[in-house]
Amino acid sequence: MSATRILLADIGGTNARFALADPEADSPLLVDSVQRFAVADFPSLADTARHYLVETGQAEAGIRHGVFAVAGRVDGDEARITNHPWVICRRRTLAQLGFERVSLVNDFAAQAMAIPLLQAGDVVPIGAATWSPERAPQHRTYAILGPGTGLGVGALMIREGRHFPLETEGGHASFAPGTPEELAILAQLSAQFGRVSNERLVCGPGLVNIHRALSEIAGEDPGPLQPADVTARAQAGDPRCMRAVDVFCAVFGAVSGDLVLTLGAWDGVFLTGGLVPKMLDALQHSGFRQRFEHKGRFSPAMARVPSLAVLHPNAGLLGAAAIARREALEAPTP
Repeated sequence: MSATRILLADIGGTNARFALADPEADSPLLVDSVQRFAVADFPSLADTARHYLVETGQAEAGIRHGVFAVAGRVDGDEARITNHPWVICRRRTLAQLGFERVSLVNDFAAQAMAIPLLQAGDVVPIGAATWSPERAPQHRTYAILGPGTGLGVGALMIREGRHFPLETEGGHASFAPGTPEELAILAQLSAQFGRVSNERLVCGPGLVNIHRALSEIAGEDPGPLQPADVTARAQAGDPRCMRAVDVFCAVFGAVSGDLVLTLGAWDGVFLTGGLVPKMLDALQHSGFRQRFEHKGRFSPAMARVPSLAVLHPNAGLLGAAAIARREALEAPTP
């Protein structure tokens, strides 16, 4: 049975998560097999994969197929992690692991493929519009985006029961301020970065960027901070950190709504990434939904679009398992 297992990876800018998939199971992700490693501790994807296989006793199990979701653009046989120096070559990784097949996919293509496998308890609605996983849609379009080390963006199109994930680098689209305060923040960030993308605000480092910009507008130097420092101080009542979180949530809402309009994702937008579970309460009690819906003549239509926080701890691996299952089903019979 071990030979039927497929190695999965979800590679972000900070962590690499590995697991096994059983392509014949209704729930292909083997949850008990999930392990996480810091990417800074390993020189390459292949080294991390070998470490995982040895540590879990799978090194001699006959695994010959891998599906690796990476936080960066997949260009042919190569993927460069946007927020980490790893460069992954599919053919080289194939040879290093001794596998018969390796698939490289964008991490938000994997996140998108997880949507049909999500259960009601895996999501929490932000706003009044709701979504039911019990429906069996034949024609749906979903958007998905998530702040972590960076801002990932993708989509899932379902047509006649078939699933088509859309790989994008939409997190690098230009930031469009919607208030005078955001215009002032843009001016501060432009002085530092030149061009300012949505990722410069809507991700962990982006939260720090917002806080620093607000501090500089007030003529103060906040000193070095981590995203966890900003959220912790906001929870403790620090006014500027609280404001930074409010701005983050509002911009996140505006960007999410713009993505729905861009993709025609009227069936819902899924919010994933490492920050969403940690900031769930802030998102629910912020301007996220107001800015999400505030789209001029399309505001009534936007009010009907669900925005859903994904709480599944390994949605990227879940989607990679869905891709592994599809590839196994489509593989030619020997």
